[in-house]
Amino acid sequence: MTLNEELQTLKDYHCEDRCVLSVYLNTNPADPDQQKGAWKIHLKSGLKRLEEYLEASNDKELTAFKKAKARVTEEIEKNHNDLKKGVVIFAADDPDLWSVHYVQIAVKTSFHWENHPVIEELNYMLKAYPNSGIIMPSIGSVRILDTAMGFVADDLVYNFDSGLDVWREQNDMNPSGNRGTGGSQSDDFDQRMKENLERFYKSMAADVEKMKKERNWDEIHVVGEAESSQTFASALNKKPNSVIHKNLNNSIPDKVLHEVFEK
Repeated sequence: MTLNEELQTLKDYHCEDRCVLSVYLNTNPADPDQQKGAWKIHLKSGLKRLEEYLEASNDKELTAFKKAKARVTEEIEKNHNDLKKGVVIFAADDPDLWSVHYVQIAVKTSFHWENHPVIEELNYMLKAYPNSGIIMPSIGSVRILDTAMGFVADDLVYNFDSGLDVWREQNDMNPSGNRGTGGSQSDDFDQRMKENLERFYKSMAADVEKMKKERNWDEIHVVGEAESSQTFASALNKKPNSVIHKNLNNSIPDKVLHEVFEK
């Protein structure tokens, strides 16, 4: 299920009494407020406040809440060594609802107990960091990031095989006995290299458009040095959402996401 499909499922979910626990938890280790695992305290205190409120109101809701609370707590504690910047969880026992997202973008901690999932913040996050393919063409390869909500689901690299013979040692003397410049031969090689590279980009562009459909990308962004990015963007049937003239092929995914979505 794609994130957009899951968001629709969450929108459609309702129960008669309040039965849905929605948790947004900031677990960003770089956040000064999260030093020494402060998220554990925030999680415990936030859930405790909700439980105390329910203890004075509705036994049926309290039972449902305790089940959802136990499931959420177990999930986060089980993955405490692999937490990213934030966790978003929607949990309900009857009817069953279980939706977990470990995200690589800022999350504001909050806890909700309602008769529906509280998805406004998740919806905002998905709009700010939509399902996207980030394409990074260069002379030697094309790198593709499959990403949504700041999380990279796939990091793929397709290498370019020029199809040309390797350089061979050449005789520096031309038939007349004079030392040649080699200019025309080099120009011919460069032209063939450029043509082969353009064919490679065209083939990759077709693959990217297929991936867009298969992976349900809402956007495509092309990032690379000016000539490479413009050539690749031109090979796409539909204009990409952005073209950024910067070589990030060797950059970590976080830096790429920052350049695409936060600048």
